[in-house]
Amino acid sequence: MKNEKLKSVLKKILIVVIAIYVIYTFFVQQETLNAYKADEERYKEQIAAEEERKQELNETKSNLDSKEYIEEVARERLDMYLPNEKVYIDISK
Repeated sequence: MKNEKLKSVLKKILIVVIAIYVIYTFFVQQETLNAYKADEERYKEQIAAEEERKQELNETKSNLDSKEYIEEVARERLDMYLPNEKVYIDISK
């Protein structure tokens, strides 16, 4: 009788310990899963930004040989202008 009671108590304790372990594992895994989801969202945003940048670069690449692009680069980066072109300089800068 004493032996059966001891076995019954040990089984209940074992079940409680296993239940606590399962619940603890569930919460730890849920935190990890949430972190992975946050990483996934961040990576998706980075991919979208890089796709947009890629599109811009492709547009620039297709315009490299155009006269308008060459004139724009000459004006903005090299301070070159066409003959007889009026240039206004903002002295407040």
